[in-house]
Amino acid sequence: MATERSLAALLRSLQSTSSLQDAAAILPTATSFLSMLGNPLNLSLLASQLLSAPALWNHPVDLQACRRIISVFNTAAIAVLQNDSTDEPRLPYGRNRRIEREAWIKAVVEGADDKSPRWRHMLLLGGILLGFEGQNRQGLPWHIRTKLESALATAAQLALEELEPDAGVDGYCITMVLNYTFELLSDLERNKLDYDRLLPIMIRSAFFSPEGLEGGYFLGTIDKDVVEAPGKQFRWSANSATFGYLSSISSRPLVSALGPLSRLVAYAIENVQDVKTVAQTVDYLADFVRTLMVQWRQNKLSEIDMAEESEFLEAESRRSTIPALWKVLRNCLYSVVILLRAVLGRSINDPALAAGSSKWHKTPASFLETDPDILGAPFLSMQSLHILRNLYFVSSRVGQNASSQHNFVFLAAIDILSHYPDLAENFLRSIKPSDIGQIPAHPVERCLDLFFLNTAEHFPLLLSPEANEELFLSAAFPYLAAGANSLLLEIFEAAHSLVLVVFAIPHNSALAAKHLPFYIENLFAVFPNNLSARQFRLAFKTVIQVTAPPSPLANNQPLLPSILLEVVHDRALNASSTPIPPQAGVSADSGPTVPLSEQAVLTLALIDSLSFLRVDDLKEWLPLAAQLINTIPDREMRHICVDRFWEALSSGEMDVDRAHCCVAWWSTQGGRELVLFGAETSHGAGESQESGPYMTGAVGGVAPENKL
Repeated sequence: MATERSLAALLRSLQSTSSLQDAAAILPTATSFLSMLGNPLNLSLLASQLLSAPALWNHPVDLQACRRIISVFNTAAIAVLQNDSTDEPRLPYGRNRRIEREAWIKAVVEGADDKSPRWRHMLLLGGILLGFEGQNRQGLPWHIRTKLESALATAAQLALEELEPDAGVDGYCITMVLNYTFELLSDLERNKLDYDRLLPIMIRSAFFSPEGLEGGYFLGTIDKDVVEAPGKQFRWSANSATFGYLSSISSRPLVSALGPLSRLVAYAIENVQDVKTVAQTVDYLADFVRTLMVQWRQNKLSEIDMAEESEFLEAESRRSTIPALWKVLRNCLYSVVILLRAVLGRSINDPALAAGSSKWHKTPASFLETDPDILGAPFLSMQSLHILRNLYFVSSRVGQNASSQHNFVFLAAIDILSHYPDLAENFLRSIKPSDIGQIPAHPVERCLDLFFLNTAEHFPLLLSPEANEELFLSAAFPYLAAGANSLLLEIFEAAHSLVLVVFAIPHNSALAAKHLPFYIENLFAVFPNNLSARQFRLAFKTVIQVTAPPSPLANNQPLLPSILLEVVHDRALNASSTPIPPQAGVSADSGPTVPLSEQAVLTLALIDSLSFLRVDDLKEWLPLAAQLINTIPDREMRHICVDRFWEALSSGEMDVDRAHCCVAWWSTQGGRELVLFGAETSHGAGESQESGPYMTGAVGGVAPENKL
């Protein structure tokens, strides 16, 4: 009787409590009753009240309240499972005895009746399924689990059909419960869901709802609490209202589980029937990231370059608030990338999206962006690249190679768009730097320029020489001329890479001849102060390759490779022999670990270029390269150059004719002695002699003491 009286008091409380907070306070008691009651009718009655009680539902409800309800059923199911697994004998509780697990589940499920809407039924069914089967507990017989999964999938489908177009917490709740339970559903039950209805609901819930990321507008609210601190630094206090607001956003059910939710949305993208829903999803993502970019651009924090944060951000902000902000932004980035991966995967595999048409070659990009009836892989690829561009202020910070999915989306979108040259050119014109010929002062604008340079590197082969010059070279040259600016090192290297790609395209030979003098002059001007040894060697090697046969440029200016090698040779003779100090912000070279001097790097650049020379030029430059190696005073640096020289001659870099020339020079024309022992005469005074036995008369000019 005590149990019945306590239950009656609990039910009266649910009916009479005036506020949500008061009702939430008695939910732990309801959880205890659910796990202890032995009367099936009482279990059904309590479950029904938890889904329909005025104290819980007759006022605005958020997802936290829904999560508390699902937690009640989840916790009760775990308690039932633990009670059944204990070895202690079952003791009566008043007149109530524990009932069997299957009977308990049936009684609780009967509480999902007509007094409550279908979306609340999902809280009950999802909570029970999570309690018994979550975290690999395996607490249900197969036939019971199958029925429970089927009931949950049916409730979800019926709830989707009942939703109004402007769904509120009901749509958010459907999204939350499916996110928690989707991995527990079999493929058969997953196929019951109408993903054409579900996908827009999940996108709006996660990215645009008050229970999600609020369309990206949360980022703009931060600015008012970013204030100037002593020392001309910005401070964003951990005690500020906006940081508390950001923390509350991070703890929301849909945001804290954004990773699993993104995988669920990606699954829905792969299974929708109407391909227009896929394009609509990409439009939603484009709107979200566009707002995110605009909000960031208007924030004072965006005025600080990443390399300047230690100087212009207060220490406490760097330790607490700023990392929390970037964690949320990284989660946004990874979530969007997961969805774009599904979109592009669908574009590749779905004939309705992958099929191309001649109209793509004639339709302007702006028309594609505004006409919802035009669908297809090129449209989705352009949209995906626009999305990645607006998120580049985040991805450039975490590293473009930090995520394989990000690389796939970026390269897949480029590969698809490369099949439509006209659209590719329209896209590149839409994202080109706004002020061609100038370097923007704002870090966000420079970040967008970096995205353009890295993206444009994949398209020079598709565009005409005029377009290459207008779009690519004009955008890259200002950064090449920007000397030793530590804030521009990454963009500087991206500009070099783009220029080299443009020069390497065969149909750009006239363009290369026109701009090579400026580029070479700039290349030597910035090394070694603002260009790493790896980048310099790669750039010079590429220039020699562009100017040597079979390049069309070699037909008009056959002496150009030798002239360039003469320049680097003369500079090496007069270059510094002290090790180059490491540069902050420049990636470490993947080559030798021994610090190299400017002279050694110039020598290695010359050696790297030998495999591109004509045989006649190679005969001239092999001994010159060997003599240049011998001028390096440091033994370790000299040995690195000797090893690279031998690698160039023997590792297959040369073709047959060049390799034959190298073998003859090395074996019968004194090349071996010149490379290995030529340094003895130049540096023998301060270093130990390397000696070995030789036959008299075998090689002319060998010192007498080294002859047998």
